Amino acid sequence: MRDRSRPLIAVTSGNVPNLPVRRESYKKALERTGGDVVLLRPCEAIGDLSARYDGFVFPGGRDLDPLLYGESPVPQTVLEEPERTRFEFSLLSAIMREGKPVLGICYGMQLINVFFGGSLFQDIRAGVSGALDHSHGDHLIEIKDNPYIVPRECKVNSSHHQSVREIGRGILPFAAASDGVVEGIYHGGYGFLVGVQWHPERMKSSLTTELFERFIDACKKR
Repeated sequence: MRDRSRPLIAVTSGNVPNLPVRRESYKKALERTGGDVVLLRPCEAIGDLSARYDGFVFPGGRDLDPLLYGESPVPQTVLEEPERTRFEFSLLSAIMREGKPVLGICYGMQLINVFFGGSLFQDIRAGVSGALDHSHGDHLIEIKDNPYIVPRECKVNSSHHQSVREIGRGILPFAAASDGVVEGIYHGGYGFLVGVQWHPERMKSSLTTELFERFIDACKKR
């Protein structure tokens, strides 16, 4: 019998083996914070899924198809599995109707922004003047006022070459790097819908603890 004190969290994925990268790190981080985790592959029963789980994590991945925001791919683009993206868009639509908590990480944050009509820089180095190297290592970000995380300056890891460009409808940015690249977003008219560009599941820090605790707390209220 399931322990009702531990919310049931679905982490989405595609059908490609070993993706998302380091998938076990998501499971361990969420379980350590107080949730039970199921890896969710593309399927047809979207309505059943949105009702079954207490919260949803859209994790890292490859690149969203730029056609989703009206652009043609640049040479640096490495497309995510189309079946995964279609599944996640349909699932997110159903989740919104249920009002369930959502956390997007890296690709997952970008997916949220595009879902709400936003766009992306397909390659940060080509699109952002004076950009930091976001493809590896770490850098500082500034977290501004938001409902979920205490504002402060802190260091985060970095493993992406795309980022939010035009902000989607209802989406508010709350964190950014010194080069202006958006590092955190949330939906201003929703209970808990947050996206972060870094990988908190790979970090041991007060920021990681705070983010996952807020998410799990929101899931417990469902």
